[in-house]
Amino acid sequence: MMRIGIVGTGNMADALGGQWARAGHDVLVGGRDADRAAALAERIGARAGGPRDAVGHGTDAVLLAVPYGAAATVAAGLAGALADRTLIDCTNPVGPGFVLETRGGPSAAERLAAAAPGARVVKAFNLCHESVWRHSPPVFGGRPLAVPLCGDHAPALATVRRLVRDLGCEPLAAGGLDRAALLEATAALLIGLWVGEGADAQAIAPPLEYAAGG
Repeated sequence: MMRIGIVGTGNMADALGGQWARAGHDVLVGGRDADRAAALAERIGARAGGPRDAVGHGTDAVLLAVPYGAAATVAAGLAGALADRTLIDCTNPVGPGFVLETRGGPSAAERLAAAAPGARVVKAFNLCHESVWRHSPPVFGGRPLAVPLCGDHAPALATVRRLVRDLGCEPLAAGGLDRAALLEATAALLIGLWVGEGADAQAIAPPLEYAAGG
């Protein structure tokens, strides 16, 4: 059993927190709105508190599940408490028109790492709509969903790999935190194809046996 803190009370907190609570982890949801945090915690089988309570509780991992525009400010406000914590960043800096809001600068994940320099940031869970994470398990066409991870701290990555597997998914090593920008840009591209064009974005990649000229 892991102790997981979730900062935020929105759909990603609900979807991922609910899955981890059902997997047997000790989850605490922390939000500025105490009533909303309590209602979410009751619904998913977790405990409730404020954002600082969530960070204090999350000795194994903290999920930052707030909108991108607020994420760095929230992380900076909790920076001292986040020291040595595994901080999972699932945010997407995608604005109107499916524009990548961080283009030309640091990724959202790198901005979190700068705002809370003692945290061990891992980028994960940003490529899918929250509804996907509610599937138990997220297996489509007989194939478990793969979840790319970017991070620089080996123990933090090992923790997040376990949490990925607890969802019924397969973790993929996608490199260091300096590659998180690629994950975020991929999200902007996929969201634009799925939502903007109604396209089957999976069709842009060939099967593995053909991917390298097979």
